[in-house]
Amino acid sequence: MKRIAALILLLSVSSLSHADSFKICWSIYVGWMPWAYGAEQGIVKKWADKYDIEIDVVQINDYIESINQYSAGEFDACTMTNMDALTIPAAGGIDSTALVVGDYSNGNDGVVLKGKDSLADIKGQKVNLVELSVSHYLLARGLESVGLSEKDVTVVNTSDADMVAVYGTDDVTAVATWNPLLSEIKSMPSSATVFDSSQIPGEIIDLLVINTETLAANPKLGKALVGAWYEIMALMGGSDNKAIAAKTYMAEASGTDLAGYEAQLASTEMFFAPSAALDLTNSKKLVDTMKNVAEFSFMQGLLGDGAPDAGFIGVEMPAGTFGDTGNVKFRFDPSYMQMAADGKL
Repeated sequence: MKRIAALILLLSVSSLSHADSFKICWSIYVGWMPWAYGAEQGIVKKWADKYDIEIDVVQINDYIESINQYSAGEFDACTMTNMDALTIPAAGGIDSTALVVGDYSNGNDGVVLKGKDSLADIKGQKVNLVELSVSHYLLARGLESVGLSEKDVTVVNTSDADMVAVYGTDDVTAVATWNPLLSEIKSMPSSATVFDSSQIPGEIIDLLVINTETLAANPKLGKALVGAWYEIMALMGGSDNKAIAAKTYMAEASGTDLAGYEAQLASTEMFFAPSAALDLTNSKKLVDTMKNVAEFSFMQGLLGDGAPDAGFIGVEMPAGTFGDTGNVKFRFDPSYMQMAADGKL
């Protein structure tokens, strides 16, 4: 009997340990490099320890694959953009919450042409991009601005891991991508950025997205992740040696140097303080942005075969819900960032 009791106790402890262990994934991008730094420097662990949990931070080299793995339940949270959160996990029936609104792209995503310097010159060309990603959205918004549409180009689906190498070949003349790939491609001969995200400010938003059910059952995970994030933000937002060291680490981890990383930050509207993130999250503009994103996604067939319209999936935001309130699968929850702003984490 003692042996059985001991076994039951062991299984209970093991189950508890598993329940209090979480995994988040990220991929290389200027706005997500802080997770690499936070994991390496023990900041994430410090906050996890505070709430008596374990958080494993894992890098995934392929961006879309990282979201797919999150959607499949391999990770509890994942870095992704607002559009990809809608069109991959939410469209797949996974109820997800934007826990951290980290920044918006303000030039970090762009369309580059080889041998041409006007977006109108893209007509008739093949455009390499990660199909159905924010690069695809950016291209569509750019084409609209010059009176063109997607039927005027040919989209070639290309993994972000292959983008730089592909652009280096003679037969590829147009790409849409994001930093740090964008910076590397722009530096190549005869390359010109003809449209970028600074022309649609606040539309491509970079997030840490978490499974809504997991967050509801484990609010301490939300507190630990947000607490760690804003500790890193306070550090890298400074101008002292610690800030320089942190950004140098992030630069090297993303394959560039400090100057290169600073250049990427310059084209990112980084929310170093939670109050700045809350301004966007609580705004009516966010509702308009998600409406635009949903309409593009519907036109591309990204909301699922059964979606009758752009509002098929409900997106819940502080200023209102866009879409079906009975089918909310994507939420912007400002409560944890508000705790950070109030010093209550």
